[in-house]
Formats: sequence, C-alpha cells, structure tokens
Amino acid sequence: MSTDFITGVYNPDVLSCIANLSSDEVFTPPELANDMLDMLPQELFEDPNTTFLDPACKSGVFLREIAKRLLVGLEQKIPDLQERIDHIFKKQLFGIALTELTSLLSRRGAYCSKYPDGDYSVARFTSPDGNIRYKKTAHIWRGGRCTWCSANQEQYDRGPELENHAYEFIHVNSPEELFGMKFDVIISNPPYHLSDGGGGAGKSATPIYQKFVQQALALNPRYVSMIIPSRWYSGGKGLDAFREQMLNDRHVSQIIDFVDSKDCFSSGVDIPGGICYFLWEEAHNGDCTVTNVLKRGDVDIATRPLNEYETFIRQNKAVSIVKKVLSKNEVLMSNTVLSRRPFGIDSNVKFDANGEYVLRSSSGTGAIKKEKVTSGHAIIDSWKTIISKVTTEHGGVPDREGKMRVLAVVESLPPQTVCSESYLVTGVFKTKQEADNLGLYLKTKFVRFLMMQMLASMNMSKSTFSFVPLQDFSRCWSDEELYTKYSLSDAEIALIERTIKPMIDGGDGNG
Repeated sequence: MSTDFITGVYNPDVLSCIANLSSDEVFTPPELANDMLDMLPQELFEDPNTTFLDPACKSGVFLREIAKRLLVGLEQKIPDLQERIDHIFKKQLFGIALTELTSLLSRRGAYCSKYPDGDYSVARFTSPDGNIRYKKTAHIWRGGRCTWCSANQEQYDRGPELENHAYEFIHVNSPEELFGMKFDVIISNPPYHLSDGGGGAGKSATPIYQKFVQQALALNPRYVSMIIPSRWYSGGKGLDAFREQMLNDRHVSQIIDFVDSKDCFSSGVDIPGGICYFLWEEAHNGDCTVTNVLKRGDVDIATRPLNEYETFIRQNKAVSIVKKVLSKNEVLMSNTVLSRRPFGIDSNVKFDANGEYVLRSSSGTGAIKKEKVTSGHAIIDSWKTIISKVTTEHGGVPDREGKMRVLAVVESLPPQTVCSESYLVTGVFKTKQEADNLGLYLKTKFVRFLMMQMLASMNMSKSTFSFVPLQDFSRCWSDEELYTKYSLSDAEIALIERTIKPMIDGGDGNG
C-alpha cells in the first residue's frame, strides 16, 4: 500500500490537475471537497457505522478525502491499518460513476487501482467494481424527450459506442435498491446540464443537477451536500419547482455562494451565474446561514429565511434595501415588462430591402416587412423603451473591482419601429419624453442594483424586474431622489454606489 495514501502527501495531486481540465464536466478539486466535508459534524468520521454515497463520481475525490478522514477518526476503534482500510472501503464508502471512463478513474482515485479485485488495490474486493458501480442505463423516450431527465432524443439517442449520459442515479424509481442500504451522507458534484441542441450550455441547455438533489433527498439521508449552479435562485428553465422546494425547505442549514465560479473552482471553470454548495441536515429546522463569497476575497455571512420572497435574494446586504422598496406596495415592473419576442421576431431575422416597419436587431437597424411581425401589433404605433436581453457581464459576474453595469443597451424606439427577441420591451408610451424618462430610470444605479439581485444568468426576463418599482414617467428620476424616496441609509447607498458602474445618460458608454 502507498505511504502517500496514509500521510496525505500528494505531489503533484492528479485530482487537482484533473479539476483544471474543463467546464463541460466539472471535476472537483480536493480543496473544495474538503471545504464541503468541513461543514459536516466531524464525529461522523469517528463512527465506523457512518455510510457515505457519491452518486455522481467523476474522479473519486469525495470518497478519497472521506477515506483519509476515516483513517484518522477510526484509528482507536480499529487499530490495525489494513483492517481499518478494508472496513472503510467495503462498509462505509459507496459511489455511482457517471460514465465507464469515470468509473475507472474514480476507482483509481479511491482504491489506488482501477481494478479493486487486483493486487494493487488498497482494499481487495471480489468484484472488479468494488463499491463504485457503473451500469449502462437507457433513456426512456416519449415525445422526443427522456421521461427521467428530459434529455433531447435527437441529441442523446446514440449508438452503444457513445456515452448517452443516462445517469443511473436519476433513471430509477427506487434509488435505495441500487445498494440495498440507507446512507447517512450523500455528497457530490453532479452534472449541471444536458445540451438540448439549441445553443450550448450557457444559452440553451436543460438543467439536470436539481434531479440529483431531489433523488438524494428521496433517500432520506441524514445529510446532503452538493455543488450546483446558482441559477436556481431565481428559477428559470425547468427550475421553478426546484427553487420553490429549496426555498421552503427548513432543513437547508448552509449555502456557500460564489458569484464568480472561478473563485470556487480553478481559473478555467466558468459557470454563468456563479456556483454554490449547500448542506441539508435532517435534524435542522430553521433559518439558513448564507455565505456570500464576493470579488476581492470579501466574505459576508448572514442567517436568514430562504423563503422570505418568491425568489432568493442572493446578496445578504441587499435584503434591507429590497425590504424598504417592497414595503411601499407599489406596482413592480415585472408586471409591466413585455414577455420575450414581443413582436414575434427571432434574433437571427434578416433585414428586407423594402419594408413597412423599421426593425431594431442585434445586427443594427433596417427595414422589415409587415407580414414578419406576428405579434405586438397594438403597440407598434407607440413609443417603446427597450433594453438588450443579454447583460454586459457574463452571467452576472462583477469585474475585478466587484462592480457591474448590468444593462448593455437602453433605447427609445419611435412608432412604426419594432425589435427582435434580442431585446425586452420595458415600457410602452404615448410620448417620447415618457419613454426617455423610463430609459433614464433604468440607467440609475438604484434600479440596476435591484435588477442585479435577480440575475443568475446572462439573459434577462420579466422576472429580472421583480424588485423594481414602477414610477411616474411624466418626470425623470435621479439616484438621489430614489435614495430619498425609499429612505436608504448611508450604508445602503454606499453599497449600491460601490457595486454598480455609472452609465452615460445619453448613450451606452461605461461612464
């Protein structure tokens, strides 16, 4: 057996190297795995009856790091080293690999051999799988989607020579039957999404991580801890029910949130909207301790209820500002902003040589024929205030100074002008002055700060305005007037000022 395995001396650590490879299937650095293990009661590692499961093994890092802790924690109860190793790997540690390749890698990471029934395995098993199983599982197709994971049949109905990414843990009715036992701790870094063929992970992908969380909770463990994208905070594609479940679950005791995923993983891992990991405790029934890991290494910690609002306010220090705004019970702009594709025009539409209307698209401004406008006819003759649907930042990630601009484009469109789905129509008016005043309002730091609390991806929607109050746009508004209207304290104003970049009133410059 390797002395390094016992002492924890790894130079270099192959799992640290693997963790830097790709953001498509994110491997977990050992340091991050240990940060998650630190959240658990450490007496778990002194109990020879505690059982652990990683249902999405990629490198075996969780099982390996747990084993290192158990080797120390059980030394008094099982003094013989080989007996202790055999007990840990055969009775306490279990895993389900994502692919055949990661099953071999996980066994190598945990057992020091990809064949645990061989001579080089630290614990000798009678089967070539050990306690890290992999079974080729099939999708069940219905209407072009998998009934288990919603995978796109066109993308994943593949031949046997290719991985179909039908992960076993979320393709069974009774996951407890996989090992025939109950687990105390389920800990993992599950897959985040499956491409649905519509533009890649950042723009058009089906989230899948929530299914791993829900399946883990269905096993009724004592603890669950997983690393997942932060997009669930404000819901979105397939996540609304999961968001509601998590926000109303009083067993969620801790959330560690990284606005920039590169601060959580290595510099090469970029998850739009940031990343978080959480601890769910069966015995906990109360508020959640939320740790914001911000830019510049700043950390802010607060204990608060997750379900105070329908969406989760990510930044602890923003809660008091949102409370003051909502206390006035004004109409919110989420009720007045138009839904996407307000005129039924795709983002890739081509200009026409001659057309009855003017089209504003991401390619610029040109003519479009009347018949291409399939909706929004009632507002064509009005003034419209539009914003770019895509934020200036990548998934709501601040710059190196911790600042965001949020809005890329704010414009007023005159009558007989329409826009593609690249833009959101935020207001419809009879006069240019009202449209311009809304534009100036949207450019205030106050409004963009409130919008920022709802950003969990690079794309905005009606829900992005859930905390933005509607104003009287017969007049213009300044930050100073808004700070006074909502009785913001000096500390709250300072937070907004140091978080949001200025915008030039007359255009789209950075200011």
